[in-house]
Amino acid sequence: MGGVSDPGSDARSPRLADIAQQARVSEATVSRVLNGKSGVAAATRQRVLAALDVLGYERPLRLRQRSAGLIGLVIPELTNPIFPAFAQVIEQVLAGHGYTPVLCTQSPGGATEDDLVDQLVERGVTGIVFLSGLHADTTADPARYARLAGRGVPFVLINGFNERINAPFVSPDDAAATRIAVRHLQALGHERIGLAVGPHRFVPVRRKVAGFEAELNGRGVVQHTLFSVEGGQAATTSLLDAGCTAVVCGSDMMALGAIRAVRQRGLDVPTDVSVVGYDDSDLFAFTDPPLTTLRQPVRAMASAAVDALLEEIGGNLVQHTEFVFQPELVLRGSTAVAPRG
Repeated sequence: MGGVSDPGSDARSPRLADIAQQARVSEATVSRVLNGKSGVAAATRQRVLAALDVLGYERPLRLRQRSAGLIGLVIPELTNPIFPAFAQVIEQVLAGHGYTPVLCTQSPGGATEDDLVDQLVERGVTGIVFLSGLHADTTADPARYARLAGRGVPFVLINGFNERINAPFVSPDDAAATRIAVRHLQALGHERIGLAVGPHRFVPVRRKVAGFEAELNGRGVVQHTLFSVEGGQAATTSLLDAGCTAVVCGSDMMALGAIRAVRQRGLDVPTDVSVVGYDDSDLFAFTDPPLTTLRQPVRAMASAAVDALLEEIGGNLVQHTEFVFQPELVLRGSTAVAPRG
């Protein structure tokens, strides 16, 4: 599709209107942005550019800025929708500051986190954002991040605090999340509640378990498995054997597996067993049943991570501590009053 018509042509009118509607600004504002005029706030200008991109129009040459630099984004994989959700917001925020994101995804048998970091540094990235990386693994050597800092590359870490790493961290309050989930289920009359989570070596898992056990005073049942549909299914099968009428899951993907395990028993969600997920990426409002889950504040966390990284890049003092964000319980159709008896 060609670029947006220059002001003055008849063909531009519907296009200007479309762009203005998408960006939620006036046509006059769109015209000022497209013609490179001053007097438009940076955030408004970014909305107009985003509207151009969403509607499939090429940007006029005068609006194609030189990148302020490359920022690496290292994530575990793309199969869990929460990771693309984070990546998209991080990329949007970076683009708003003029930076070009470079997405690096790990895969079993493929490049490791260390391999990806080496490649990014060789390409001269200005900084790196790590999402659920080796920093969250208590068995991994944190010295790799000290070496990265020694190479002069600023970085920020999302999901998984490690006091031995000198950098800004951004995390959801995982312990609060499981406490909130347990309280919700207890209010519905559930007494035997299970937790299906990933491997114990990960910091977010340990925090989820700590919140869960503290809220239930040791009366809950915990099953460690993999963060996947199959992992959730296997863990829930064991939790059902233990008599649980409700299952809190460490991710929404695991919750899908939990629902599958319940149905394999000839039972119903939520009539017989309630299921709570964790993440709330966009797809999970449309599952059968729609999933009750703990929402990670993705936009707030991603924005905070990018802001901290840009401060580091600018040489400004940033607290090398953990910025913690509160999850939100989203009530849908996968939880209900505990079955009688």
